[in-house]
Amino acid sequence: MSSRAPVTGYLFIALAAVLWGTLGIVSRIILESGVEALELSFWRATIAGGLFAAHAIRRGRVRVERRDWPAVVGFAVVGVAVFYVSYLFAVRTGGAALAAILLYTAPAWVAVASALWLHESLTGRKVSAITLTLVGVSFVALGASRTGGIRVGAAAIGWGLLSGLAYASYYLFGKRYFARYEAATLFMYVLPLGALLLLPGVHFAPKSGATWGWIAYVSIVTTYVALQCYEAGLRRVEATRAVTVATLEPVVASALAYVVWGEAWGPLGYVGAGLVLGGVMLMAGERT
Repeated sequence: MSSRAPVTGYLFIALAAVLWGTLGIVSRIILESGVEALELSFWRATIAGGLFAAHAIRRGRVRVERRDWPAVVGFAVVGVAVFYVSYLFAVRTGGAALAAILLYTAPAWVAVASALWLHESLTGRKVSAITLTLVGVSFVALGASRTGGIRVGAAAIGWGLLSGLAYASYYLFGKRYFARYEAATLFMYVLPLGALLLLPGVHFAPKSGATWGWIAYVSIVTTYVALQCYEAGLRRVEATRAVTVATLEPVVASALAYVVWGEAWGPLGYVGAGLVLGGVMLMAGERT
């Protein structure tokens, strides 16, 4: 890696973050139409998995080494079944803005795990950036306004923190296995496996054409396209930096939640959002 991580890596991660930032409001539209979180997660994994399979087959990149299958299955459990469902329940119980902010406790999990398993250095600047981000997350949670459509409770915080822990697995798994495989090769297996894990609990609801359109958006734009951008960025940027730069996602998600649903923070929440952005800039400016 060069003395400064390539700018293109940060741009790819930022684009993925913007696309993911739209997930909360679109998911809420789908959930309010009568589709349950498990069903939405199932369709998201199934449709995106089919797209990745077509991509991998077209490129002739479908083989996964036997030694890597335990990691692939484990990631299907944590990165698909647990992550998709916990994030949607966080949106349902606390609103899109709070769910997106709590998702970004992930930098702390990534930094510690990267130091232990990926042998990435845990520098003072990284610790400062992570601390700034987590303090910002705390301020947002404390400053959330009940009258503004954000509901802070044990369930919302619990689901949000669980989604952050599961989300960290994307950076840890990706940093190790994207060096061996293309994203399409991995996700053509990971996503359908996750869908199969969810299937026993799915109750299929009747859906309008508009609802199917939103489900397609979640599957194609916020999953297939966003993960392609994420892979391109993660190949160029350390896992700890990548997950911190991607904290642009909750800022985008919160802004959209305010415009569409009227979800607002108190003054402390806006200070927290500023601290999250500060953590992003501090991490992105570090030299290796």
